[in-house]
Amino acid sequence: MHAHAAFLRDGLDQLGLDAGLADPLLSFAQELLHWNRRINLTAITDERQVLVQHVLDSLSVLPHVQGGRLMDVGSGGGLPGVLIALARPDVNVLSVESRHKKIAFQRHVARVLGLNNFQAEACRVEAWQADAPYPQIISRAFASLADFVTLAGVHLAPGGQMLAMKGKAEANEREAVPTPWQVVKMPRLTVPSLSADRHLVILERGGGAHSGPHGPEEQEA
Repeated sequence: MHAHAAFLRDGLDQLGLDAGLADPLLSFAQELLHWNRRINLTAITDERQVLVQHVLDSLSVLPHVQGGRLMDVGSGGGLPGVLIALARPDVNVLSVESRHKKIAFQRHVARVLGLNNFQAEACRVEAWQADAPYPQIISRAFASLADFVTLAGVHLAPGGQMLAMKGKAEANEREAVPTPWQVVKMPRLTVPSLSADRHLVILERGGGAHSGPHGPEEQEA
C-alpha cells in the first residue's frame, strides 16, 4: 500500500468523495512531482503536502461546480481542472494555459488517468476562440479578480459564474472588480489537514444580487 493512501482516503472521506479516487489521485501527485524535476509545476516537493495543498485543495471546490462544460484558466499543472475531470465525469473541462510545457504535462497525465472529459490547450485565454460560451469558468491562484473577469469573462455564458479560488480576497481586490461584474458569494472552502484560509469568490456579470461595495460576507462551504 502507498505510504499516503490511508491519509488521502481520510481526506476524501472528509470531503464526501469516493475513496476509490485515492489511487488515481496518488498517480497524479507522483506524475506531478516526476515532471516537476524537469519543468516548474510546483514549489512543493513533499508528496504529502502536494496531496493537501494541491489535490485536496482543488477538490474542495467540487460542491460549487455544476455539471456540463467548465473552463479552467491559467491552469499550470492542471489544477484544479484535471482533478475536477477525474472526480466528476459529468463535467467536460477545457484547460487553457499559455505555457506549452505545462500543457504537455496536462495532456500526459490526462492520458495516464484515462480522462475522456478533459481537453488542454496552449493559448492565452484572451486569445482563445471558443466554439460556445461556458456556464462556469474557474481559476486557482491565476490573477487578480479584476484581471480574471477582464481576460476570461468574454467566454462566459449569459447567467454564468466566474469561480476564483483564493486564499483570502481582500476588500480592495473585490472593490477593484470592474462594472458590470459583481462578487455575489464568497464561501469558505474547507480543506482537510490545511489550516490556512481558503475561499471561493463567485462573480457574475450584472443583474445578480448586489452584495454592496465590499462584496458579501464569507460563508461556510
